[in-house]
Amino acid sequence: MSNDTLNTAAHTSNTPQLPLEHHLKELRLPTMLREYDHIARQCAVEQVDYQRYLLRMTELELLDRERRATDRRIRQAKFPVVKILDSFDFLAMPSVNKTLVLELARCEFLARRENLLLLGNSGTGKTHIVLALGLAACQQGHRVRFTTTAALVSELIEACDDKKLLRFQKQIASYKLLIVDELGFVPLSKTGA
Repeated sequence: MSNDTLNTAAHTSNTPQLPLEHHLKELRLPTMLREYDHIARQCAVEQVDYQRYLLRMTELELLDRERRATDRRIRQAKFPVVKILDSFDFLAMPSVNKTLVLELARCEFLARRENLLLLGNSGTGKTHIVLALGLAACQQGHRVRFTTTAALVSELIEACDDKKLLRFQKQIASYKLLIVDELGFVPLSKTGA
């Protein structure tokens, strides 16, 4: 073995970077993998001890996991657009009870297993409100599914035809919040009804 090979081997075995990165990948800690060096340098400058360094790293990982889980729930909800209550113009719709809507955004009705039915004429903001409530539920850790009445009926008929109705019903029942929009706006066939 040449001297260069020995120096390279010695350098590699003394450098924890490669095994550390491998372990972080295997443990599925992507945020720690991405941030460990930056946070280590920052902690060294601030003279932070090892426990606080580890605390910062685990906090970053947990926050990022929560963010990714929320993003995943929002994608799986299949919202046509993402709406928030802050962008709803309560002044333009004085008949909408703002206090009640904000209370509903706390999603306590889900824990009580209560249904929610929004009634009103077209253009009164019902869809905006339910989309915002659905987003709030996703952010609070609940599984949500948004669909229209016509799409739900179509999926039910298709599942029935494919003899997968029970599976589809279990899937729908697994959501903490099922939002069915446009109920009564689209006429349904006799079978669909």
